[in-house]
Amino acid sequence: MTLGVFLAVLGAAFLHALWNALIKLGTSKVGGMVILSIVEVPIGLAVISFAAPIDPAAIPWVIAAGCTHFAYKFFLTYAYDRGDLSRVYPIARGAAPMVVALVGAAFLADAVSGQEYLAIAVLAAGILLMARGVFTSGEDRKLLPFALGSALATATYTLIDGMGARVSGAPAAYVAWVFVADGVFFTVGMLALRGWDVIPRNWQAWRMGAVASAASYGAYAVSIWAMTLAPIAVVAALRETSILFAVLIGWLIFGERMTGEKALAAIVIVGGVMLTRL
Repeated sequence: MTLGVFLAVLGAAFLHALWNALIKLGTSKVGGMVILSIVEVPIGLAVISFAAPIDPAAIPWVIAAGCTHFAYKFFLTYAYDRGDLSRVYPIARGAAPMVVALVGAAFLADAVSGQEYLAIAVLAAGILLMARGVFTSGEDRKLLPFALGSALATATYTLIDGMGARVSGAPAAYVAWVFVADGVFFTVGMLALRGWDVIPRNWQAWRMGAVASAASYGAYAVSIWAMTLAPIAVVAALRETSILFAVLIGWLIFGERMTGEKALAAIVIVGGVMLTRL
């Protein structure tokens, strides 16, 4: 990996942490996520207009991915309503690859190496340590099921996207269609659940939501570009520094309480995730 690609992937990791921070920063987390979802639709359609068409057999996978992305966003917004960025993000981001690894070990034909078992153990230790802080610091315990629900949804759509991209024959177009489905499903779903008042009416919220959406797509696009120039496993592992970026943003920008235990838990989670990627 060249220095330029290395710095680009670090930038993508920062962008992923940034869009989560922007959602957390808004007074209405759900409203911010709705704006992000609305902006996703034209971004996806723009990519589709230039990309090769997908195989119609991939359409069920797109729909399934859109549904699981809805669950991911739903749980994540409610987790951010109840907990700090530096607490929620590492749990939601770290538990997902652990679930994928466990499902792969239990139900898929892929052989599981000793390193992967070690990664699962390290991730479990880091997540338990991070979750323990919720109880010892008197934080809202309801953030845990929502953060873990987000992680489970992430693990699910990761598996769905892996299969769907292969079936589609055009991965870039497949991801763009998922962006469209994701944006439409979440927007319509939250309008049905919360009514039109869920859409913020102020310009500041729309600006932050649009920036968050652009950062979300930018993080993905840079990562995919980097994977064409460097080993995929190395890029995927380096992306997980987003957990450290989120913890630092929560601490330095949002003024969230930082303890030695929380910092250690974040580092352990990053190490475990990297072990699953390499």
